[in-house]
Amino acid sequence: MTTSREKLLLLMDAALKAADPAIQIPRNLPAKPKGKTIVIGAGKASANMAHAFEQAWEGEISGLVVTRYGHAVACDKIEIVEASHPVPDAAGQKAAERILEIVTSAGPDDLVVCMISGGGSALLALPGPGLTLGDKQTINKALLHSGATISEMNCVRKHLSAIKGGRLALASAPARMVTYLVSDVPGDDPAIIASGPTVSDPTTGQDALDIIRRYRIELPPAASELLSNPAHETIKPGDPCFAGHETVMLSRPQDSLEAAAKTARELGLNPVILGDAIEGESREVAIVHAGIAQQVAHHGQPAPKPCVLLSGGETTVTVRAKGGRGGRNSEFLLSLLIQFRDQSGFSALAIDTDGIDGSEDNAGAIIDPTSWGKAIAAGVDLREFLAHNDAYSAFAKIDDLLITGPTLTNVNDFRAILIE
Repeated sequence: MTTSREKLLLLMDAALKAADPAIQIPRNLPAKPKGKTIVIGAGKASANMAHAFEQAWEGEISGLVVTRYGHAVACDKIEIVEASHPVPDAAGQKAAERILEIVTSAGPDDLVVCMISGGGSALLALPGPGLTLGDKQTINKALLHSGATISEMNCVRKHLSAIKGGRLALASAPARMVTYLVSDVPGDDPAIIASGPTVSDPTTGQDALDIIRRYRIELPPAASELLSNPAHETIKPGDPCFAGHETVMLSRPQDSLEAAAKTARELGLNPVILGDAIEGESREVAIVHAGIAQQVAHHGQPAPKPCVLLSGGETTVTVRAKGGRGGRNSEFLLSLLIQFRDQSGFSALAIDTDGIDGSEDNAGAIIDPTSWGKAIAAGVDLREFLAHNDAYSAFAKIDDLLITGPTLTNVNDFRAILIE
């Protein structure tokens, strides 16, 4: 008999397999150019994407792709380098500088293939005029702790960059460009994924300033000046540099949810997809999910049990205390466990599909009706750990962390709540 935990892990595996961009790239190869083929890119899935393209491509190829430390996949002809995420470092800055140099040499007969996935904003760390890497690091840390959504964070990031917000496409012109995308953002907007280095951007520096003020983030003077400078606007729709540019969406959060739903039916479960673009405070989103699960358990709505609630998107964590460990998915699940307590019939997992929840070594966590009792036996006050944004430590103490290692893809959060 398949246990609740085994069922949840099967759903997770289906979701991750559907998100693997390496499966889709050979089916979506561009026409060969008269000139050379250059592969560039950035993101947690970019090395995996580059490897798949290199294996499928017939002909000469070269290029440079930057991915997160620990997420590299070796290629024969495309150079893979690693850099820091979520806070950028000098390795990411150097990689961005080199990528700009490479594409600037491309001519009208050449093809530039760009591999973009979540994480690219931090990995392509090229500060705008007057900014330092230290400035970017300070702003990034403030955004990550503020509770801002991914679209808000990336709006600010692109307006402080010398490569994002369409500027990489501008540098590549007049070469033909194809961008492969793995979406990690609600709505799958290419302009938001990795801050849209190769696509047009409708936002303005004033939009970025409004976000900064909304979250009361203190900017270095040079950053304030740059956001107020109309000469440093991102590249707008209709710019000639986008002529003939093709974008190919390889993987989306919705694809993973549908794959998990298919597996759920095979397991005899009634799947309900709540949404692929759910945002909000992780602990609050968990309370809403718990309420829906209770409705299933007590009233058979929106589906009778055995049922699994599936959702994606990107929640946020407003850091309230120093020293806590854990990402948004672990915090979601800790809040959910507090709602369920020791009630029978409820199990759940929540992961970041790249395999790293926040900056720890876990993808997320997994719970079942034994989790509450384990916490009591271990003397773990779950509410206290939640108050200190310390979900990682709480789940480590009760052995409910979920560690997958890097998955080489990234379609954001995957949550599954099983009601039996």
